[in-house]
Amino acid sequence: MRDLYSNVGVSLALAPAVQSASVDGVAIDTLGFNSAAFTVNTGAIVSAGDFSVKLQESDASGSGFADVAAGFVDTNAPATLEAASAYKLGYRGNKRYARLVLTKAGGTSIAAGASVVLGDPTEAPVA
Repeated sequence: MRDLYSNVGVSLALAPAVQSASVDGVAIDTLGFNSAAFTVNTGAIVSAGDFSVKLQESDASGSGFADVAAGFVDTNAPATLEAASAYKLGYRGNKRYARLVLTKAGGTSIAAGASVVLGDPTEAPVA
């Protein structure tokens, strides 16, 4: 059997919490990897919470983030996230840093969290 464990990096992209406002996830450094996929998990939605998710990219970790062009994101996430669901967003851009953004359009709150899986490492095994 092939060893996937030694060929991927995993990081927290958005700490699991009840979100009542829009929130930017952690800046993920993709240096040393040639692919990235974000996984989003949702829980309960309160008062018709209307939240969406998108990816942003930048050349710097702390500033300059802009929305990733649609042609560089593969996703199964709907326009409005559903309760108790899991989604994935594949990043195909070429910037060093990427982050997930949870955007509130209405309602009260959503329980959500996200991780990123970094693949195709330039050096393996990955610690």
